Amino acid sequence: MDQHLPKVAVVILSWNGQKFLQQFLPSVVATTYANAEIIVADNDSTDNSVAYIKEHFPTVRIIETGGNYGFAKGYNVALSQVKADYFVLLNQDVEVTPGWIEPIIELLEAQPQVGAAQPKIRAF
Repeated sequence: MDQHLPKVAVVILSWNGQKFLQQFLPSVVATTYANAEIIVADNDSTDNSVAYIKEHFPTVRIIETGGNYGFAKGYNVALSQVKADYFVLLNQDVEVTPGWIEPIIELLEAQPQVGAAQPKIRAF
């Protein structure tokens, strides 16, 4: 991990999404950005998602929200437990391409006035 690169947390909120994670999480885990943390925030799934991630993607951090809080509160609960310079929120059914983070971070670092904000995260 390059300590000079801003830390990027890629957070995927999931609820009963094992079939999506099987299909799409490999592309996210293959991310080439050197200072990225991949996190799945599980919204109280009942479909074995958490066990699947632990078995097949041991480098992925899992945050269990403790309930099915829906989209906004689920992310708020998860993000309150994450420290990073940038947060990327992905749906569980998103496939990314190689090198997808680098241009975004380069732009945000070069032009801080570009649409990015660091809101105060608060869990309800």
